[in-house]
Amino acid sequence: MKVFKGAILIVAIALFVGCKSGITILTPEKQKDVFTIAFGSCNKHTVENKLWDDVIASDPDVWIWGGDIVYADTDNAQKIGKMYEVQKKVTGYDTLREKIQIIGTWDDHDYGLNDGGAEFASKRESQEVFLDFLDVPKESNRRKQEGVYASHSYDLPSGSVKILILDTRYFRSPLTPAKERGKRYEPGIYGEGTVLGDEQWNWLEDELRNSKAEFNILVSSIQFLSNQHGFECWGNFPHEVDKLKGIIEKSNAKGVIILSGDRHISEFSADRIQGVAYPLVDFTSSGLTHVYSSYSGEPNPYRIGEVVAKKSFGIVKINLHTKEVLFEMIGNNGNILNALTEQY
Repeated sequence: MKVFKGAILIVAIALFVGCKSGITILTPEKQKDVFTIAFGSCNKHTVENKLWDDVIASDPDVWIWGGDIVYADTDNAQKIGKMYEVQKKVTGYDTLREKIQIIGTWDDHDYGLNDGGAEFASKRESQEVFLDFLDVPKESNRRKQEGVYASHSYDLPSGSVKILILDTRYFRSPLTPAKERGKRYEPGIYGEGTVLGDEQWNWLEDELRNSKAEFNILVSSIQFLSNQHGFECWGNFPHEVDKLKGIIEKSNAKGVIILSGDRHISEFSADRIQGVAYPLVDFTSSGLTHVYSSYSGEPNPYRIGEVVAKKSFGIVKINLHTKEVLFEMIGNNGNILNALTEQY
């Protein structure tokens, strides 16, 4: 892997798709070999976000919310809905909504319960206002299912990209409190508990097994690879980590990449899965309005490069012709804070 210091300007506009399994075909005059994703997480709707103009300037094909769109922390869905309405009117974001398709998932604070999972009593009502925020049609199948997971596909001349939005809240089992001082959680008993729940697991396995896309992007609100910091992560359910790696291998899905948030820091992580030709990259981008400014280090055996503890969003530029992917962390005024390229 190599650090890439340049920036590439790509012009492409995606049409809005609100259904559970939508296919977007880019307009002929805007079709390119490069598909650009912008994403981010940890956004306080009451705090000025200075990055929206930079997101728009990056001209992505889609914006993906990685969770914590608002900080609600309430079981009152009506209150959460009002916060979403405020966010929709935020200067810069309102312009983004007019220009670019917006999709995404939630995390704990917009879900309604800090570090919450399946036990949250108001999760169904919270799901409804979340889908309202994303302008998902009332007749969509996503209104009938439990959980906010969804599939979006994008066709370009050189191939296609599939984005699989995961829900790591609705079905997630209780976490195991940590015995070690300074940590909040620790891995539970191997084989006990779930992150995605049976129905979502079956859906994800089917989506990857039947995918014809050159790249398959998994959006997880919590980190998948980094597992030693003692906060929320997939590593608290190690058997679920192994399960996803096994599904990726058996599915033969091409170009699987994970986008995550939650941590108020940004970092690149990567691991090799036996039988898979490419490395599994987990790109964490967090946060948009506030960060872990006192960060002084934490273990991550999968980390590549340096941690960025500055307000930023993530860019993923997928070249469907060369199969090269450029990952960038973008700060205010378009500053590239860290970058990575990978060949698939």
